Amino acid sequence: MTATNREDELEAADVSTTPEHETTPPTPGSQDVLVRGAVGDDLAGVLSVGHRTWLATYEPIAGPEYVAMGLAKWWTSDVVTDSIRKGRTLVAVDGDEVVGVATYGHQDDAVVLWKLYVLPGHHAKGIGSRLLDEVVRRAVESDHRRITLSYLEGNDQAARFYGKHGFTETHRETPGSGLPESVWMARELDGEEQA
Repeated sequence: MTATNREDELEAADVSTTPEHETTPPTPGSQDVLVRGAVGDDLAGVLSVGHRTWLATYEPIAGPEYVAMGLAKWWTSDVVTDSIRKGRTLVAVDGDEVVGVATYGHQDDAVVLWKLYVLPGHHAKGIGSRLLDEVVRRAVESDHRRITLSYLEGNDQAARFYGKHGFTETHRETPGSGLPESVWMARELDGEEQA
């Protein structure tokens, strides 16, 4: 089963909710960026982050056809609205602008991190780390024991970021059609403190 099939199954099956009022405070370097659960008014901002980051991230690795397929499959109003309604989308907001997005779901004893993107102009400010920390906090709070994720081989920035945050490679999947492998990683949450 490919990663995309698992995400499709999870998108259809998961009905968890996340309180919208929970937020994480800014950390040094992230200025006044607020991390919180997404609401309906964030839809355009979430879509903007997806469309702006996917092109820059994946076109050099997998080509324009992959980017077009991914945007059409995972970054549409319907898909994003569904994820927001189910409480599985987090946003990082700077003023009125959504500058980062994370989405996740639950599968067995794990939380799967499906998306984590920050606009290029906001990199190196700790925003991606704060989004990930909030996903970890919510996973621990819901008694999940691990977080899993995947990235495409060749996305060296993702490999470094997730390695720095305690994720280790578990396996790889070859999608075929000449696309790069999906590198799957996990981080065990045993012993993580509840925030």
